[in-house]
Amino acid sequence: MNDKRFRVAQWGTGHSGMAALRALIDHPHYDLVGVHVHSDVKAGRDAGELSGRDSTGVLATQSIDDILAAAPDCVVYMPVTYDLDELCRLLESGVNVSTLLEHFHDPSGLDPEVRRRIEEACGRGGTSLLSAGTSPGFVTEALPVALTSLQRRLDSLTIHEYADISERNSPEMMSMLFGGDPAAAHVTGVAASTKEHYGASLRRLAKTLGMPLDEVTASAEVAVSKQPVTTPVGTFDAGTVAAWRIEIQGMRAGDPVLRMIPTWYIGTDLDPAWDFPFTGQGWRVVVDGDVPLDTTIRFTWPTEDERSLVGYGNASRPVNAVPYVCAAPPGIVTSFELPQIIAHLG
Repeated sequence: MNDKRFRVAQWGTGHSGMAALRALIDHPHYDLVGVHVHSDVKAGRDAGELSGRDSTGVLATQSIDDILAAAPDCVVYMPVTYDLDELCRLLESGVNVSTLLEHFHDPSGLDPEVRRRIEEACGRGGTSLLSAGTSPGFVTEALPVALTSLQRRLDSLTIHEYADISERNSPEMMSMLFGGDPAAAHVTGVAASTKEHYGASLRRLAKTLGMPLDEVTASAEVAVSKQPVTTPVGTFDAGTVAAWRIEIQGMRAGDPVLRMIPTWYIGTDLDPAWDFPFTGQGWRVVVDGDVPLDTTIRFTWPTEDERSLVGYGNASRPVNAVPYVCAAPPGIVTSFELPQIIAHLG
């Protein structure tokens, strides 16, 4: 599989999408044939110019017709959210889809009509769709499967995620999460949306391990900064929201057997004080079973490079998954049904 060439297109050129575009251009066995953008400013520009690479001869387009005319084997699909009509059109036209979006980790949890339309489109096109993200995705699927392969008893598995996003140049995301009055923070809404993001992946993991969940719950809390915090998008005042902690629990027989606890922050001098086992980005995965484990994975890129490199943490897995998506049977597939995704780094 690793020696076959694949015609690929990139859909979306935001922070992670741009990293994916660079990865597709650089990949030794991919031929970039299309780039779909939403911005008028980017349309018509060479993919190499957009991504800081040499000219590719591939011009960015806002037209799905142009993407289909280029006949890609697979589209790496990274819009902010999916458009069901365009997604189905890609799939029914013979284009496989590897995506960062979290909606398809557990097909059984989809709205029945959405699932029907996607699966019928896959059937007509002989194509597959895979959510191959990092979080959820790698840290809620690939890594837990590896760690639980050492177990014959699992009492609980807890994933702590830490993300210092103080250097992230994303005004929309920063203003949505940080800088506001803690009394007005949308705690319930953030908990609900995060539950939706991670819940499907945790449910599918639990099914795969033979211990299906009874329910998934979520809660959230915030902390404020004791001092002003300066970021690329501006300065946030002391006393305003500077950190979020969300806990998603997969419950079985009244106990939380799977937990995902993201902590997103722009500062660590907080009120109330929170414990940070390390700063920066990374995960701590604690397995309580007959082989107890406590595993820490940290991203160690230099701070000055973070804004350009952090996107690869999201982009690389769906890029590496392209050959596996193309070889998969038609339909919505999950990482649990595919062979282990192995990166071709030659």
